[in-house]
Amino acid sequence: MSLLITATELAHELAESDTVRILDVRWRLDRPDGHPEYLQGHIPGAVYVDLDTELASHGAATDGRHPLPSRQAIEDAARSWGINPGDSVVVYDDLNNFSAARAWWLLTYAGLGTVRLLDGSLRAWTAAGFELAAGEESIIPGTVELGWDQLPVTTLAEIAHLTETGVVLDARAPERYRGDVEPIDPRAGHIPGALNAPATANIDGDGRFLPGAQLREKYLAVGVQPQSPIAVYCGSGIVAAHDVVALMLAGFAPMLYPGSFSQWSNHPDLPVALGPTANGRVEHSRGEAPA
Repeated sequence: MSLLITATELAHELAESDTVRILDVRWRLDRPDGHPEYLQGHIPGAVYVDLDTELASHGAATDGRHPLPSRQAIEDAARSWGINPGDSVVVYDDLNNFSAARAWWLLTYAGLGTVRLLDGSLRAWTAAGFELAAGEESIIPGTVELGWDQLPVTTLAEIAHLTETGVVLDARAPERYRGDVEPIDPRAGHIPGALNAPATANIDGDGRFLPGAQLREKYLAVGVQPQSPIAVYCGSGIVAAHDVVALMLAGFAPMLYPGSFSQWSNHPDLPVALGPTANGRVEHSRGEAPA
């Protein structure tokens, strides 16, 4: 299964085929609506995807900030993006694929046959000299039918046990892992037993994924054990998908914990660890976690 495509390869496929669908998944934690940037300039033919409303559902805080949507919801969204049976899909953003990886993961989880990340994101396209289009695209709704459960996941009930029987990785920035800062979730720190594997370490200076062999060495150094289960989380199941891609490129078979720390930290009965080590200083909440 090919996970990545270069800008030059994408341009060639677009010239040779009319069954390539491109999704623009621009999103940032501090600026979730990437639609204005999409309107200013996007890869020709790309459809804007709203991560908050189309790649997630929303309920109680105890479900996390970006729970998975239903199978029907993502199928309806995929059809609105113009995806038909047999189409290949390329996803990108303008932030090193940290948000686009969520679309890659979710569509692959839903059984879409060929989904690839544009390696190097939007800047790889412009750096190669290819033009951008402005404004909205005219989209004919598609008829794709999606499935479910095509990638492994783990849950709130299972994740603590996995720190004992396998390896749990936290894809967030080191300062959030340590608990030095927490900009959005109710408690700072990490799931006790989790190891820090920041998604920012998956890429080179141009935003492209490191070679698989180099990624494998990196994850082995972090503490990944090839024969043990591997689970990945972040704040809300977005950036963790980037680690999933990197781990797959490295030859591992990771699970995603979609609820991630935003779910864990909203359960006041669950402990959090502070500091740079897996078990650090463990704290227990004495009150209710805020919504």
